[in-house]
Amino acid sequence: MTQTYEEMDAIAMLKADHRKVEDIFEQFEKATSKAKKQQLAEQACLELKVHTILEEEIFYPACRGQIEEDLLNEAYVEHDSAKQLINEIEAGGPEEDFYDAKVKVLSEMIEHHVKEEEMRSEGMFSQARSAGLDMDKLADDMRARKRTAMEEFQAGKPAETRTMEGDNVASALTDKPIGEGAVQR
Repeated sequence: MTQTYEEMDAIAMLKADHRKVEDIFEQFEKATSKAKKQQLAEQACLELKVHTILEEEIFYPACRGQIEEDLLNEAYVEHDSAKQLINEIEAGGPEEDFYDAKVKVLSEMIEHHVKEEEMRSEGMFSQARSAGLDMDKLADDMRARKRTAMEEFQAGKPAETRTMEGDNVASALTDKPIGEGAVQR
């Protein structure tokens, strides 16, 4: 029996998002028309933008202090690298020379990121579960935020990098306001 999205806990939701995006990337690889490739790339980008919001605003902050710090910091940087590529893909189109290559590299980046989150014992999800985080409460918060994030991004909001720009995530990472030891450009 398969759980519905409304029945899943936080980790099951995030894993379901991972499988959905993997499927979209597989469809992209098989697509032959430029229109279909663009539609699939845009769908993957939207799903990834919403997913990163859920992790960065809800899941990762709940993990802070509960799991390996390096793993969490790397995840934020990986997100920003992906978001930079997402913005380039969304700004371009399949007629551009490097369009397919950018989508392929994004797919590979996400594959690596997912592996680190889902590793059995030392992965982020395993560590979060072992720490005893309230996965049902996190899931409720994530479902509510997913609805608003989907609306924002469907209205054309670009993916915003955080750690590489030194904004509030940087201050959250250091527990210091910007300007007091946090890296800012």
